[in-house]
Amino acid sequence: MGGYTLGKWEVDKDGVDLSVKRADGLTFELQMKCTYSPKISAQGSAYTYNLDIPTYDKLRACTRTSVGFLGLVVVPPGLEDWMLHSEDELILRCAGYWAKIQDSPPVENKTSKAIHLPMEQRIDLTGFEEMFNHAMHRLMHGAQAVTVA
Repeated sequence: MGGYTLGKWEVDKDGVDLSVKRADGLTFELQMKCTYSPKISAQGSAYTYNLDIPTYDKLRACTRTSVGFLGLVVVPPGLEDWMLHSEDELILRCAGYWAKIQDSPPVENKTSKAIHLPMEQRIDLTGFEEMFNHAMHRLMHGAQAVTVA
C-alpha cells in the first residue's frame, strides 16, 4: 500500500498491532479494532470507541518513539458480507478510521476512554500521509510535556 513497509505484531503487549514505515525511516503505529456495530457520536461526524485504559496509556505515552494511533475498521454484521469476489473483481465491504492518541492527557477513569474517530479520517493513502505528518511534526517539534501514568 503506497510503497510503505507494514509490520504486523503477533503479540500485542505494547498496544500495537501494526507498524507503518516510510522509505525515509519515519514510522507510526496503530492499535486496530474492528466492529460491526459502531457507536456514532452525538454530532454524527465521528465513530466512538471505548478503548481500555492500559492500551490508551501505552498509545499516549510521551516516551513512545513512534506516534500511536487507534484504528477502527467498520464491517457489515454478516461475515459472509465482508468480501465479495468474482473472476474480475474483489470488493472489501469495510472502512477504516483513525484517531491520534499520542500525547493525549491522562484520564481518571480506570476502565476505558471514549475515543472519537472522525469519519473524514479514513485509513487510506491520504490518511497514512496525515498520520506521517503527525509523526514528522512530533519528530521536529518534540513531544508535548505529558505525564506518563
